[in-house]
Amino acid sequence: MRPGHHGTGPGEITPDGCAVEFYTRLPVGEEPDIIAAAVPARASILELGCGVGRVTRPLLERGFAVTAVDESPQMLDHVRGARTVCSPIENLDLDETFDVVMLASFLVHTRDAELRRALLRTCARHLAPGGCVLIQREGADYHTNVPRERTDPSGLTVRIASVEPAGEGVNSVRVEYGFPDATWTQTFPARPLTPEQFEAALAEAGLKVDAYLTEDRTWVRAVIAVQGPSIAPPQST
Repeated sequence: MRPGHHGTGPGEITPDGCAVEFYTRLPVGEEPDIIAAAVPARASILELGCGVGRVTRPLLERGFAVTAVDESPQMLDHVRGARTVCSPIENLDLDETFDVVMLASFLVHTRDAELRRALLRTCARHLAPGGCVLIQREGADYHTNVPRERTDPSGLTVRIASVEPAGEGVNSVRVEYGFPDATWTQTFPARPLTPEQFEAALAEAGLKVDAYLTEDRTWVRAVIAVQGPSIAPPQST
């Protein structure tokens, strides 16, 4: 496990505490509709952190050409119909560009500021001229309205069970996922970002907000702010 990450429940658990079986059962939700409404039809999409392909599949069905990236081979084993790449996002360098780059699952809220810079540099590095980056960020009350839970028609209950301080500006978040026949937990560190901090992080990677796509401002479309030197991938150590 990565430091600060933990997961429990049936099946394989990835190093960041994600349960592969749980994600194969997670309902699709509204993400494909949000994405499709924000980008050109049949765009090429680089999906960073695709997991088992929960969002990949409906994007393919809508006619998008998706390259799906995840560092977990166990997750990628479930992706069908898309080109797949097994790699950490921060080290990815495909030497090609895409109309759309997606960074979902609140990955921008990693506790490590340098890792956040690397994730956003990967987004900018793979963006075609005139393209956009779609980023999912936490809601304004994500770390304060706790505990809270929701249940959807599939029978899934998601409960944000606790948020505890875990270092300067970082919280440890514990989430519980339950279906009638199985339960999982995931604990992970996350760094809340004010809108100003979020936009400053984008600027470091040469990006800027083009539009907030949802009323709660959790989905953002960003574009290149300035044209400059190409962004090289970090060197392996």
